[in-house]
Amino acid sequence: MGLFSHARYDRLLLGSPLRRPAFAALTIGLLLLVLIAALAVFVLVVWSMQPDVLRVFAMSLASSTVLSIVPVAILWWLDRRERESPWLFAVAFLWGGVIATGLALPINSAILASVSTWVSHNPAVTEILGPEAALMLGAPLAGPLVEEITKGLGVVALFFLLHAEFDNMRDGFIYGALVGAGFTWFEAPLYVAQGYAEFGTAPYGLHLGARFALFGLAGHALFTGLFGAFLGLARQTTRWWIRYPAPVIGLALAIAAHALNNVLPLAAALADAKAGKAPPAAPQPPPDIGLVDAWASASLTNVFVFFPFVAVTMFLLWRSGQWERRAIREELAEEVGDTVTLAEYDQIERDGMFRTRRIDRVDRARSAALVKAQHELAFRKRRVRDGGRDPERDPLVVGWREEIRQLRG
Repeated sequence: MGLFSHARYDRLLLGSPLRRPAFAALTIGLLLLVLIAALAVFVLVVWSMQPDVLRVFAMSLASSTVLSIVPVAILWWLDRRERESPWLFAVAFLWGGVIATGLALPINSAILASVSTWVSHNPAVTEILGPEAALMLGAPLAGPLVEEITKGLGVVALFFLLHAEFDNMRDGFIYGALVGAGFTWFEAPLYVAQGYAEFGTAPYGLHLGARFALFGLAGHALFTGLFGAFLGLARQTTRWWIRYPAPVIGLALAIAAHALNNVLPLAAALADAKAGKAPPAAPQPPPDIGLVDAWASASLTNVFVFFPFVAVTMFLLWRSGQWERRAIREELAEEVGDTVTLAEYDQIERDGMFRTRRIDRVDRARSAALVKAQHELAFRKRRVRDGGRDPERDPLVVGWREEIRQLRG
């Protein structure tokens, strides 16, 4: 069992710069410093809360944890043909929930403070937009730039550090959406606690329902998922004119979608001002709305307002599914008689978009492990072949074949 675990460890780090001890030590040290800085921000945020606010935050965090099960389960299902290890899911989720939020909070606060200072020197802005002018102007600047970069850094780290685990657009979307879901996991309770601290009523339904719209795959999961998908496209394609601009396009789309989300209150305020409606004299409490109503309303809004971004995401997922099935069919065709039986290849040819084949209906665990190993073998062969190398000389191809034989034995 120890040798088998060591083989898995070797496969995970194949081609990774973490195999170099000096680079690994430097990377781990840097990540520890970043983690400590993020945790220090959390301690300061929690320490500044009054006991009743802290209680509301804890209750919201518990609710957010339960709600986060839904998007993680959907992403787990999407990853069914080449499922990543649970700890990689946890790493991506916690990057968004701990590191990305911890890094973004102080930078966002600094930007909003600068915008607030500018607004205070331009009273005409407050006359038009009302007492929330600084937030309306600062949110479309701070959130999209700062948060998409801090979240995107986690996806980029997985891309470079775990080279063998990042194969295509679907992998990229899953990692990005997990990071975004983690960000929502912490951000939603924070907004509930802030609403309670300001107005004395905890807006559980509004923030938890709206921020987990579309089964938790709207908002941050959609934004960072887009970036991850385009980063995966760069890994998947052999066309240089797609590979190099793809990550930039993905980040631009993520920032644009996030900016559109944050600019909506400003657009509504400007529309009211144009219609001659005076802004409120003081900040208004959030509407009293239930979780289900907020979820339904926000889900419909996301479908219509963010339709171009949702459509691009759905198209990329569809194309990634086509690529996966084609790679499996083509690369495993020459494995028939060795790591794939004739009956298994017949199943592979009939595999559909929403189906997952099973080899042994009785021993489901062994069947899942064997199917996963065959798919990993196919994707690795395709990656090596696209890189202009011989799959027969690749140690990971040899390793997956050996694991398939062990599973059969």
